[in-house]
Amino acid sequence: SMLTVLLSCYYPWCIRALKAVRAEHVAPQVYSTRWSSSTVPRITTHYTVYPRDKDPRWEGMEMERFADEADVVIVGGGPAGLSAAIRLKQLANQHEKELRVCVVEKASQIGAHTLSGACLEPTALNELIPDWKERGAPLNTPVTEDKFAILTEKYRIPVPILPGLPMNNHGNYLVRLGHFVRWLGEQAEELGVELYPGYAAAEVLFHEDGSVKGIATNDVGIGKDGSPKDVFERGMELHAKVTLFGEGCHGHLAKQLYKQFNLRENCEPQTYAIGLKEVGLDYTNPYLSPFREFQRWKHHPSIMSTLEGGNRIAYGARALNEGGFQSIPKLTFPGGMLIGCSPGFMNVPKIKGTHTAMKSGMLAAETAFSKITDENLQSETAGLYIPEYKEALEKSWIWKELYAVRNIRPSFHNYFGLYGGMLYTGIFYWFLRGKEPWTLKHNGLDSAQLKPAKDCAPIEYPKPDGKISFDLLSSVALSGTNHEHDQPPHLTLKDDSVPVAQNLAIYDGPEQRFCPAGVYEYVPLETGDGMRLQINAQNCVHCKTCDIKDPSQNINWVVPEGSGGPAYNGM
Repeated sequence: SMLTVLLSCYYPWCIRALKAVRAEHVAPQVYSTRWSSSTVPRITTHYTVYPRDKDPRWEGMEMERFADEADVVIVGGGPAGLSAAIRLKQLANQHEKELRVCVVEKASQIGAHTLSGACLEPTALNELIPDWKERGAPLNTPVTEDKFAILTEKYRIPVPILPGLPMNNHGNYLVRLGHFVRWLGEQAEELGVELYPGYAAAEVLFHEDGSVKGIATNDVGIGKDGSPKDVFERGMELHAKVTLFGEGCHGHLAKQLYKQFNLRENCEPQTYAIGLKEVGLDYTNPYLSPFREFQRWKHHPSIMSTLEGGNRIAYGARALNEGGFQSIPKLTFPGGMLIGCSPGFMNVPKIKGTHTAMKSGMLAAETAFSKITDENLQSETAGLYIPEYKEALEKSWIWKELYAVRNIRPSFHNYFGLYGGMLYTGIFYWFLRGKEPWTLKHNGLDSAQLKPAKDCAPIEYPKPDGKISFDLLSSVALSGTNHEHDQPPHLTLKDDSVPVAQNLAIYDGPEQRFCPAGVYEYVPLETGDGMRLQINAQNCVHCKTCDIKDPSQNINWVVPEGSGGPAYNGM
């Protein structure tokens, strides 16, 4: 097959109604602004923790931003965001309406931050682009056989996959999801969608009535110490009638919106795994390292035989939602909607979320288009409120699918264990298709699950052999990760004293193990008496695990300068 190499392009901003705006109506800051005590080494310099209006180094700096107007702004150029953009332009063309749709994406190229060992169910794609085969969608490998097994320490116990079980992949395709997303981007551009890769949405903007006004992209040219460099430039504001947030799992703007609009009031906390190979982030032993568990897993006799003689060509990691139906938040608020893996529509026993993410984007597009083009619309807020999106989701196959499997993950994790969970799935899913009249609960926040180190046994992991298993840093080097070095670390701490005083003291510094990119290191103080946390922000692969699993909930992941992060080629 021919490998298409896409050259990185610079997309100049298409500025139509260009006007200068003041930055008064920005997202209310939801972060603590407490300065660390002078005895603690300074780590965090980011303006979300230490506001610039109180910093003398910023006095007299020009802080106005240009603003541009669109009908719909979409944050995140993944399967959900691009499906929403495509559907909006399909409808606009069909109804002969002018509709400006802009997609901002923090990766340098569309698909460069997309990671999934994807087995794609083509349901949503068939609906969105029925002639995808003719259009050259990179779905080249249909599934021909499924094998399912339980691994003991040395052996493999085969488990039959009965027809109708969620693990059955008949009719699905093995894809490199980054390449599929890049293809979706090409389809969107053909329809007239404006794609802006290399621009990270850093801030939610609000109207005076509290509704969402749009987003602002990241500032550039801020030094590591938080001061403005000579090349400092403000980001740009993109205003819209409706903003769709499709940032992927644990999006940092969605996190603010949850608080601002109390969107998680009536749902369970989200629970996560990290996909190197799915390791649930509800683990309790602080000595566990997901990366090293993955390396050890590869040496299992039934796995090793597949990998022997192969070459390691790429590496990446990303958190994924495992909360399912119970953890879906409120999805609509004045001026915006949540789509895709940001709210979390993954079907956990299927280990698939791409088809549901795409469908959620399509439904958001259809309901938004109806509202935007309704000439008799009387909106109570400046940003449009579209509760019809939730209603459309509830009538769709997404809701039916997620409801049917809602009890499978909690039955394994919280109630009955491995074999009990399998029995539960066999009885209640295979026979009743999830129609049991109860809904099992999750265990609470993943960050609250760690036990103190003194109550746990350290885990001895085998040394990597350099053939099947590998060390962390040589793996991270294969992710293509790169950030502008002279910028404030985007892994911000609400309080710089907490890592040593709490995480290291109580949990033996779990962030040095749960991060799959070697971002967090505890190193001796220069004075020789004690330790300090060192953050190697340039290593970050944007997986969000630290923000999820930090037991002190002191880490807040924010966007670095646009284009920073991994450079996956069809992961």
